[in-house]
Formats: sequence, C-alpha cells, structure tokens
Amino acid sequence: MHYSSVLRLSTRAKAALAGATVLALNVAGYAQSCALCYTQAGGAGQRFIQGLRTGILVLIVPPMFMSVGITWLAYSKRNKTNDRDSGHDSDNEW
Repeated sequence: MHYSSVLRLSTRAKAALAGATVLALNVAGYAQSCALCYTQAGGAGQRFIQGLRTGILVLIVPPMFMSVGITWLAYSKRNKTNDRDSGHDSDNEW
C-alpha cells in the first residue's frame, strides 16, 4: 500500500470523526426530545398547534419541490449537449 493511500484513508477517517463529533455535540438536536417542548406543545391551544403544522409544511414543501424540479430538469437536459455535438454533419475533423 502506498503512503498516499494510507494518508488519504487517514484524512477520510479524520473527516468522519469530525462529522460524528459535530453531530454528537449538536445541542439543537437534543431539543427535539426536550420535556419542555412536549409540555408546551401538549398544553397549547388549537391555534398554536395549527401554527406548528403550518410551519412544518412551510419548511418541508418548498425544498421538496425544488429538489424534484432540479432532478427533473437535470434528467430532461442530460443529453442536450451531446446531441448537438455528436451530429454526423459535423465539420470537425479531430
């Protein structure tokens, strides 16, 4: 095994360890299971619960449609440049 491949593996391991550390130390992730959050949502009125549902939809739906749109656009345009360049009537003699 070459030294560069060992060094690259070591760099990947370091990046994975750093990512795991960031996820483990993320305080916002622990707030999802916070007892105060559950009691606030459980004791809230219908208006507050409807606001939470609306907020969730606002945060989820637009990125989902954007992802679907970008995927569709990339799929539909995947061969457009190849079709123009690969014509048999081309004068390019490479």
